[in-house]
Amino acid sequence: MTNTSNKPTNLLPFNVIADAANGSIDAMCLILKHYEGYIAKLCTRTLIDESGNTYSYIDEEMRNRLKVRLIARTLAFNVA
Repeated sequence: MTNTSNKPTNLLPFNVIADAANGSIDAMCLILKHYEGYIAKLCTRTLIDESGNTYSYIDEEMRNRLKVRLIARTLAFNVA
């Protein structure tokens, strides 16, 4: 038997999303902070140099694009 009462613990409150959709800068900053780690994970790239050493880095261009897209989609969210 599976446990169906597992609730996600780290969801953003709806009022934060609604405030951000209505243009609140503080609420938008909370949303960006909430997704900061996930965005960084999506943008992590691995580089291998001539000696075979591997380096991980965050692709800043991709990171900025994802942030802009998150802001645009949040502002387009229909709260009604």
